Amino acid sequence: MSTWRGSPSVKGSTETMRMLLLTCVSVGITFTWGVEMTYCTPYLLSLGLTKGQTSLVWVAGPLSGLIVQPIIGVVADQSKSRWGRRRPVIVIGSIITALALMALGFTKEIVAYFIWDPTYARACTIAVAVLSLYCVDFAINAVMSCARSLVVDTLPIQKQQSGAAWASRMGSLGHIIGYGMGAIDLLQLFGTSLGDTQFKQLTVIAALGMLVTSSVTCWAVTERVLVTVRPDPRRQSGRFKVVRQIVSTLITLPPRIRAICYAVFWSWIGWFPFIIYSSTWVGETYFRYDVPADTRDSSDALGDMGRIGSTALTVYSTVTFISAWILPPFIRAPEDNTFTHRPPASIASLVETVNKYKPELLSAWIASHLMFAFAMFLTPFAASFRFATALVALCGIPWSIAIWAPTTFLGVEVNKLSGAPDPMSPGATSATNPSYRRLSTSSIEMRFVNEPAAGAVEEVTAGNSSTGELSGIYFGILNIYTTIPQFIATFMSSIVFAILEPGKSPELATDAHPSEHAKTDGPNAIAVCMFIGAISSLVAAYATAKMRDI
Repeated sequence: MSTWRGSPSVKGSTETMRMLLLTCVSVGITFTWGVEMTYCTPYLLSLGLTKGQTSLVWVAGPLSGLIVQPIIGVVADQSKSRWGRRRPVIVIGSIITALALMALGFTKEIVAYFIWDPTYARACTIAVAVLSLYCVDFAINAVMSCARSLVVDTLPIQKQQSGAAWASRMGSLGHIIGYGMGAIDLLQLFGTSLGDTQFKQLTVIAALGMLVTSSVTCWAVTERVLVTVRPDPRRQSGRFKVVRQIVSTLITLPPRIRAICYAVFWSWIGWFPFIIYSSTWVGETYFRYDVPADTRDSSDALGDMGRIGSTALTVYSTVTFISAWILPPFIRAPEDNTFTHRPPASIASLVETVNKYKPELLSAWIASHLMFAFAMFLTPFAASFRFATALVALCGIPWSIAIWAPTTFLGVEVNKLSGAPDPMSPGATSATNPSYRRLSTSSIEMRFVNEPAAGAVEEVTAGNSSTGELSGIYFGILNIYTTIPQFIATFMSSIVFAILEPGKSPELATDAHPSEHAKTDGPNAIAVCMFIGAISSLVAAYATAKMRDI
C-alpha cells in the first residue's frame, strides 16, 4: 500500500469556514471563465474574425482539457513534493493564468509596441490574442484539475457530495461576481486606472482574483505528503509512461465510472454551445430586436453587447448559486447511510416525511438534462432579449446539478477504489479506526484523533478519511469525456455558422465593408446550435438513467 506523511487538514473553526477555504479557488476559476465566456467571443469578432473562425479558436478549451487535465492528474497523483500533490500545480497554474489574462487584455498595446505597420499589426494582434487565449485555457485547466482533486483528497466519502456542492456554490459566486462586474460600466466606476476599456479592466481584475483565491486555498489546506506509491499494474515506466497509463486506465474503467463518463459526454455536447455563445446570443438578440435607434451606432458596441450578455449571465449565475444552496439538503446523497441525529419532537414528523420523499441525486441529474433540453428547444423562437435572458436564467438550475452530480458520483467511486470503506460498515468503528469518531461528529476535521507525530510515516490500508490516491487520473479521464464532445460541438457550430452566417458580425466588425457582413434576416445561428444541443441532452438523460442498472 502507499505510505504517506502527515494528515490532510483545513484551517478554520467551523465546517462552513473550512469548506469556504477549501473551495475558495473555485471563485477565481469561474470568475476567469466568466470573463472569457462573456467577452472573448465579441472581442474576437471585433478583431475581424467570422463566427466560423471564432468557433475554431474555441477549440482551445477542449484541446487544453484533453491534454492538460489527464496529464496533470497523473503527474500530480505521483508527486512526492513536500508541499503536497495538488497545491504546487495550483500556484504555478494561477500565475501563468494571470500573466496570460494580462496579455489578452492588452494585446493591441503589446503588438503596437513592437510593430508599427497597421496591416501587419492587425494580423499579429489576432495571433497574440489567440495565443493568449490558449495560454489561459491550458493553465486554468491545470488549476481546475488539481482544485477538484484537492477536494476529493481532503474529504471523507460521506462528505464528497457536500464538498462538490460547496465547490458548485463557490463557482456560482465567482460567476455572479464576474458577470455582475461585466454588466456595469467599469470605466465610469474606476476611470482608466486599470485600462481604458471594459475588457482590459476585467482581465486585470480576473488576474488579481485568480492569484488571491488560489493563495487562500493553498494557505488554508495542508495535504498529506506521498512517500511511496503502492504497486499498480496500470502504472507504466519508460518513455511516454504518462500517456500509456492514461490509455491503460481509460480502457479498463470500472463499469460505473464508465457510465458516469458516458452521461457527461452526451450532456456536454449540449452544454458547450450554451457556455461559449449564450452571452453573445443574448447580446445579438438585443441588437437585432430591441436596441433603440440612437444606440445602434454605439462607439463601444463590444462593451454594450458584453454588458447585455453579462446581465443575462448574472441572473443565470444567481439562479445557479441559489440552486446550489437550496437543492442539496433536499436531494439524497449517494452512499448516504451515515448517522443522523434525532430531530426535535415538534418537527420530527416533518423531517421524516421530507427524508422519505427526497429524490436521489441520480433522479435529480436526469431531471436537469430534461430541463436544459426544454430551454434549448425554445432558443430559435426568442425574438426579445428579455425572453432570451429568461431562458438563460432557467438553465442555472440544471447547471448547478450538472457541475455537482458527476463530481459527487466520481468522488465516491474513486474513494472506493482507493480502499476507503463504508464508514458505517461493521469494521469501521472507533476501535478499529481512530479517525472514525472525529469525522462522524465534526464532519470535516481531517486530523486523526490519535494523530501521528510530526514526520511519522503511516501506511494507508483503510480508514474513513479519503486519500484520493487515484483522483487525479480519474478526474482527468472524466475531463476527456468532457472535452471530446466540445470538439464535436465546435465542429457542429462551425458548419451551422458557415451555412447561416458566413460573414463578419454586423454588430461588432464595424471596420469591415458592409458586403462582408453576415445577413441577419434568417434564424440566429447560435440559437440553432443550442437547439441541436438539446437533442444531445435528451440522450444524456437516457445515459444517466442507465446508471441505475450498474
